[in-house]
Amino acid sequence: MVIVAGHIVVDPQQRETYLASSVNVVELARHAPGCLDFAISADLVDAGRINIFERWESQAAVEAFRGSGPSDEQSAAMLAASVAEYDVADVRSLI
Repeated sequence: MVIVAGHIVVDPQQRETYLASSVNVVELARHAPGCLDFAISADLVDAGRINIFERWESQAAVEAFRGSGPSDEQSAAMLAASVAEYDVADVRSLI
């Protein structure tokens, strides 16, 4: 399993626009082969932060979906980003 997690920073006044432009990619990802979860969401305490969380069956599934990454418009809106991929060897359910 692969987890992609982190956050991006945008101008707080542009966050809702950025999130609205992400709806289609979230819908596409959630229907992509190998996608177990995919979320792009507003942070509850930082008005400029957008949290990223993805969970995939494999690296191949991530790469098949990823394509070229964010659009030019989305990339231009990012002031900073800290997103990484994690290879998961074991999972324990908490609930």
